[in-house]
Amino acid sequence: MNRIRLQWSRIWQVIGDHFNKVGCNPNEDVAIFAVDSLRQLSMKFLEKGELANFRFQKDFLRPFEHIMKKNRSPTIRDMVIRCVAQMVNSQAGNIRSGWKNIFSVFHQAAADHDETIVELAFQTTGHIVLNTFQEHFAAAIDSFQDAVKCLSEFVCNAAFPDTSMEAIRLIRHCARYVSERPQALREYTSDDMNVAPGDRVWVRGWFPILFELSCIVNRCKLDVRTRGLTVMFEIMRSYGHSFEKHWWHDLFRIVFRIFDNMKLPEQQTEKMEWMTTTCNHALYAICDVFTHFYEPLSDILLQDVFTQLQWCVRQDNEQLARSGTNCLENLVILNGDKFSPEVWDVTCCCMKEIFQNTCPHALLTWRPVGQDEEPADGKHLDADFDSQSQSSFDRAPSERGLSQMSSDDTWKSKSGTRASDQRLFAGLLIKCVVQLELIQTIDNIVFYPTTSKKEDADNMAAAQRDLLEGALEADLPSDQGMYSRLAAPQLFTLLDCLLQSHRFAKEFNSNNEQRTALWRAGFKGKSKPNLLKQETSSLACSLRILFRMNSDPRLQDAWPDIQTRLLLVCSEALDYFIALTSESHREAWNSLLMLLLTRTLRLNDLKFQPHAACFYPRLCEMMQFDLIPELRAALRRFFLRIGSVFSIHSPPGGAVSPAGGAVSPPGGAV
Repeated sequence: MNRIRLQWSRIWQVIGDHFNKVGCNPNEDVAIFAVDSLRQLSMKFLEKGELANFRFQKDFLRPFEHIMKKNRSPTIRDMVIRCVAQMVNSQAGNIRSGWKNIFSVFHQAAADHDETIVELAFQTTGHIVLNTFQEHFAAAIDSFQDAVKCLSEFVCNAAFPDTSMEAIRLIRHCARYVSERPQALREYTSDDMNVAPGDRVWVRGWFPILFELSCIVNRCKLDVRTRGLTVMFEIMRSYGHSFEKHWWHDLFRIVFRIFDNMKLPEQQTEKMEWMTTTCNHALYAICDVFTHFYEPLSDILLQDVFTQLQWCVRQDNEQLARSGTNCLENLVILNGDKFSPEVWDVTCCCMKEIFQNTCPHALLTWRPVGQDEEPADGKHLDADFDSQSQSSFDRAPSERGLSQMSSDDTWKSKSGTRASDQRLFAGLLIKCVVQLELIQTIDNIVFYPTTSKKEDADNMAAAQRDLLEGALEADLPSDQGMYSRLAAPQLFTLLDCLLQSHRFAKEFNSNNEQRTALWRAGFKGKSKPNLLKQETSSLACSLRILFRMNSDPRLQDAWPDIQTRLLLVCSEALDYFIALTSESHREAWNSLLMLLLTRTLRLNDLKFQPHAACFYPRLCEMMQFDLIPELRAALRRFFLRIGSVFSIHSPPGGAVSPAGGAVSPPGGAV
């Protein structure tokens, strides 16, 4: 054993190859004798230690690796694991370059189906990570990536789920070493000298950990990959403050592979599960990390995150599509205060693209093929708009996108529907859901969640108490939402999206023949499909934005244009309502009309006058309908205000309207 290293190196070129062959001998007794001899010789070498710049430990431990890879005998494999474990326990400080071989042996064992072998190998691996690394981290840096890869292999062995979870915990522990000892990673010199010193912590530490976790996500079953995904984003949140900008860029290229994996599952059920679980989870986690590190990430990753959100929204998976819009909403609400005007432009363009890409145009263009039969009860199909319209309109916000196409909570196709039509209908239904989600998203971003719902409730309550004019526009909450952060062109971009969505829904709802054809073809519910919720909510949000702009001092120069647009939108809305023939359809407009009338009543006299002149004949037409008491109270107030503003009559006792003094009518008439 006292020969110099150079001599041993030459001797080992012969002996090492001999051990490789004998250790894989089909005669188990011979193989056992070979492994035991190799163990004794290896312990002698380890006791001598390894001089700096030498890699002899790696050479004499290589036969263990070869035997583990080639010999399938459980007895021999078990013996190899025990020999290596003994070396780790007794000579850890002297292993140095041999760590790579040791982790390679355990990597082979990690994929085994023999519980004893896997358990023994994992125990020793855990001991190395928790104890040996603590004492000899600097000496083991060269094999740190191998250790993480070895742990990843234990995670991916589906036969032992408990071991998988524990291995993920150990990977999480490895992240702590990188965080606590970055200097050791920077100072270590090895073959990768072309890596800049500033990037060595990333290349040798963070990247292997995060890359292996992403591999776990792509390879494992649901519970394990979910845990892997959670730990991956926990590491980002915990240690991301130390990451350089270009590290984040590399990291998110790894993260976005989770979504690329869509192409891999062949089975539709697997693909569906992947989308609704892992993709969904990853999407929320990405937005959470992006918000947590907005400053360093916004410049380099915002566009990529928006692109990923758009991708999710375009998938034929309702839950993923809804999550995409929900994450977009959260991202903007949580970070909007930090957005620059350029970022707001990008955000509004992103919303516009999603609106355009998810508009269900085929609802208007689809035609049935070879369906000439008239259903027996066909004469009853056109009887009413939708007997369930009101109940679907009043759903809770948490169900805001759910089943607007039908009164059923679930859409089912008729048994005779062609497979191609079934796929088309399912995709169209998801697009309808996304349109509703986007409308609510814009409302929540501009005014914050629940603000609009509270306003509608307050309007109804005020009408019941006959106090509709009790507050001016200026008294409405003005600091809510991101409205004040948005410039006029950006608000107009969102308005265009909302009004296009509204007009599409209106066109579909007015096309009774097309709705009947879809219903007969399998677009099935208790009643014909409709886009009633889309029709009303898009217009309500448009009106809130326009009325707010019409009283915004920032936009004073644009008030004439804003007022012209507001009058046009309101006039179209009232004309459409008056032309409706369905009682249930009119009922769905109650809150919308209340919003329109209340907001107009809260304008000062100068702004109220053109609205009143425009609305007057239309409001007279509305009086012929059987309106709810609250709307009748609003109409009464409106006509009284007209009388006061246009000096048709003087209020009792010479009082003036709360919005200001009386204004003489132009030309003396309405």
